[in-house]
Amino acid sequence: MRVRTPWIQALRESKKEAATMPGKPAKPASRDLKAKRMADSFHRVVIPLAQDPWLCDNYLNATGHIRLGTLFMDLDALSGVVAYKHTGDAVTTVTAAVDRITIRHPLQSICDLEMSGQVTYATGRSSMEISLQIAKAPEAGSQVRDEDVLLTCAFTMVSLDPATKKPTAISPLQPETAEEKRLFALGEHNSKEKKAMAKTALRKQTPNDEESDLIHAMWLKQLEYHDPNLAARKPENLRFMSSTVLHSSQIMQPQYRNRHSFMIFGGFLLKQTFELAFCCCAAFSHARPTFINLDPSTFENPVPVGSVLYLTATIAYTDPPMVSASDRGAVGNTEVKDTASNRFTRVQVRVDSKVRNVEHGETKPTGQFNYTFLVENNVKVMPQTYSEFMIWVDARRRAQTVKASAEERSDIDPARFAKHDEGATE
Repeated sequence: MRVRTPWIQALRESKKEAATMPGKPAKPASRDLKAKRMADSFHRVVIPLAQDPWLCDNYLNATGHIRLGTLFMDLDALSGVVAYKHTGDAVTTVTAAVDRITIRHPLQSICDLEMSGQVTYATGRSSMEISLQIAKAPEAGSQVRDEDVLLTCAFTMVSLDPATKKPTAISPLQPETAEEKRLFALGEHNSKEKKAMAKTALRKQTPNDEESDLIHAMWLKQLEYHDPNLAARKPENLRFMSSTVLHSSQIMQPQYRNRHSFMIFGGFLLKQTFELAFCCCAAFSHARPTFINLDPSTFENPVPVGSVLYLTATIAYTDPPMVSASDRGAVGNTEVKDTASNRFTRVQVRVDSKVRNVEHGETKPTGQFNYTFLVENNVKVMPQTYSEFMIWVDARRRAQTVKASAEERSDIDPARFAKHDEGATE
């Protein structure tokens, strides 16, 4: 689903094209942009894990559980297949964002998995939302039951003109049934919500009053921890944010390329960032993390084959938090929780990625990914610098959104999630 041409062939064709057709390629002919149905882009794939032990080898980790990072790669590949069924091959379609990935029901055993998806929101502009799910493969002639759905997610794909590399129009979507209209309305809501969140980002607005009070309270608490004349000492379960950072770097090889041959496959970036976030969370909590959610994450710049990818993972927020505010939000009413009896902690890990060429010249950010895990331990994180406080505030906002979403679904039970590793059991 991901690559169409062997690397050596793509390399030869690129050199031949550069020699015979210098400059920009001709602009493609006009395309048919009439409205399409959701069913036109629907695609379904079954991964026969229970039937093929050798295939299963590629999807299991050291403890025999499903390796979610590998599934993330498959999801991105499937989103590409769905996108091209909607747009056709005359455009270049790339992953612009992963809007959300949410665990619905952890697997109880290794089984055949069904991946399916379709375009659920497209207005005729360059972008489209693709809704996907992975579920336990049903018996022949049966439909997937809600309790068999492992995870759901949404990708935003953008179509580019192959000649100009600029966004180009695609066919709008025409929902027909009541369910299709519901999915379309949900996609429209998600689009508006992302735009609203972008307007209130910390790069554009200062922290609100409550957030400022929390920052001040943490700063005061740090002063107490370092004052030899006071009895307050940093709790054993508290770590400063700077001590939680984990780095990785690697060369982007041709084996990780997308269908256009010279850029890295977005699913590979998801896999790498997820696994680094998992390691960071495990090192911080001294417990095995269980994945809950990936917040909306944007791919800012493409990653060329042959470049060097740098990833930095940081524990950005823990819930219950170290500091909480009263309804009034006044500094005097801000509670600092040094000790707590919470058995479980939600840990949000932020992974920042950037790319450089091999000569380490130009550097570009390639995206920010925010993963939420659940750990069976009472651990806290505290920022110290202003930059870390902004990371904490941004993560707190995301955590509040995740919690609100989780509370809407009764199927997310922390005690039940804690029994599973990365979404599946043996």
